[in-house]
Amino acid sequence: MELEKIALITGSTSGIGRATAELFAKNGIHLILCGRREDRLEEVKNELQKNVNVITLKFDVSNRKEVFSAIDNLPEEWKSIDILVNNAGNAHGLATFQDASLDDFDSMINSNVRGILNVSKAVVPFLINRKSGHIVNLSSIAGKQTYPKGSVYCASKHAVEAISQGMRMDLLPYGIKVTNIAPGAVETEFSLVRFKGDKKLADAVYQGFEPLVAGDIADAIYYAVSRPAHVQIADMTIFPKAQASGTLFEKNNKI
Repeated sequence: MELEKIALITGSTSGIGRATAELFAKNGIHLILCGRREDRLEEVKNELQKNVNVITLKFDVSNRKEVFSAIDNLPEEWKSIDILVNNAGNAHGLATFQDASLDDFDSMINSNVRGILNVSKAVVPFLINRKSGHIVNLSSIAGKQTYPKGSVYCASKHAVEAISQGMRMDLLPYGIKVTNIAPGAVETEFSLVRFKGDKKLADAVYQGFEPLVAGDIADAIYYAVSRPAHVQIADMTIFPKAQASGTLFEKNNKI
């Protein structure tokens, strides 16, 4: 079996990752769905395999052994990966540096930085071997602007920005495109995770304005990967209309 185009998406069971998987499937891109929650992976697989071929890989992106074992053991026909979407990542807590938890620091560095490094190092040899491919890294406005009570989350996303730039330089001779996408306020499970399941706090983040939704970012990702071969979208920053910077919003109006 030879598959026409294959995308590997991390964090594909919810939010931006799932929306991207759904959009890719509508456009005939076969999918390697990656995540930590096996039941959710199967749910998404069952939904999307009506349109394309889908396989799932269960691993935590921060666990190097799990990542390499899963990706190295892909069936040969699935190793011809065309698109890697490094979407998995989280924010943990919103506190001043002096009050924040070291465990939260570790979680963010592990998922947001080590996760991209682990998955990319496992997949890039396939792309280099074929001298083609496209890597999309999900950063954040936090990767461009540091804000109060977010020092380490912002640092982790600044790292994503640097990794994206460095990848683009290093992989240039192999015909591999690298796109960095930096969303502003997107209403997903992001704030629920940041506030450790406190739905009231999570919902308050998006009150008074219309935030982006996961599908908005999926549209941007698909736009980047569907450009002609000679076009590389290097960097995209995407805000809802009511946002002008990492911390500046026009609230109490649906604009």
